[in-house]
Amino acid sequence: MRDDYTARINRVLDHIEAHLAEPLKLADLARVAAFSPFLFSRLFAALVGEPPGQFISRLRLERAAGLLIGNPRAPVTDIALDVGFASPSTFARAFKDQFGLTASEWREADPDERKIGKADRKMSEAVSNLREALDISVAYGEGNTGYPTWRMEMTTATGSLKAHVEIHDLPDTPVVYLRHTGPYMGDSALFERLWGQMMQWAGPRGLFRPPETQMITVYHDNPDLTDEDKLRLSICLSVPDGTEVDGEFGTMTVPGGRYAIARFELNPAQYSDAWAAVYAGWLPESGYQPDDRVPFERCPSDQKCDGDTHVVEICVPVKPL
Repeated sequence: MRDDYTARINRVLDHIEAHLAEPLKLADLARVAAFSPFLFSRLFAALVGEPPGQFISRLRLERAAGLLIGNPRAPVTDIALDVGFASPSTFARAFKDQFGLTASEWREADPDERKIGKADRKMSEAVSNLREALDISVAYGEGNTGYPTWRMEMTTATGSLKAHVEIHDLPDTPVVYLRHTGPYMGDSALFERLWGQMMQWAGPRGLFRPPETQMITVYHDNPDLTDEDKLRLSICLSVPDGTEVDGEFGTMTVPGGRYAIARFELNPAQYSDAWAAVYAGWLPESGYQPDDRVPFERCPSDQKCDGDTHVVEICVPVKPL
């Protein structure tokens, strides 16, 4: 029964994320979950840890905070409306209450001056600051996609990393997912457990068909802006559209569009450095800016995602600067 309730609430979370800029009424969200509005509100708060309205407002504010940093030329008013606030004044009050700075102050502030969730968390790992910690060289060349390609080399505390970055237009990808909420960074055992659950469920149903099946990890929240206990990730397998699920497994579509795809070979300790290299090293040199679709990792179908090192593609949604 709990798995069924979790699956219904996850459908609502997917709906909210896909329609964050639109009006999101409690009655409509309750219909997505197939609960009465009264029961839905209580269950949502119990399973997610905050009421629906508070969750929606927090997501909108965190998305706006990321866009203010990632899209420095975008007017604050445009960002406020793009993330779903009805008016700039409502956004301004909510943003100041959440982060302790106005949106303009947030954009111009040093990372350590930005208030995020826990008071003892620092923005020393924020995009604008991480770039200084990386030794990165970028080589510009022409690839086979019609877009530029780049090569990156960097030295970090966890060792040397190399990456090849290309721009690709990806299609919408239907997936089945298993979701986790809470801390995950550096927790290899957690990822092994989640993937083990996924394979145990998908294998007998004939849904894991390498090499065409894609293994994808979607990160719904920015760890620099969201408290660890509220971070959400989804372990996903690409599946035919219309695939039926049960229990705690759900279905969604990873949105298509233009992505920067950075291919790394990593050990478990290097994932954070690889993400930092893409956002803090490659992105400012690329002529692109982050889009507001969710980023994800995928294991290439021609590589094994096991052993001491993993070949991983970090896929970041982008649009021209």
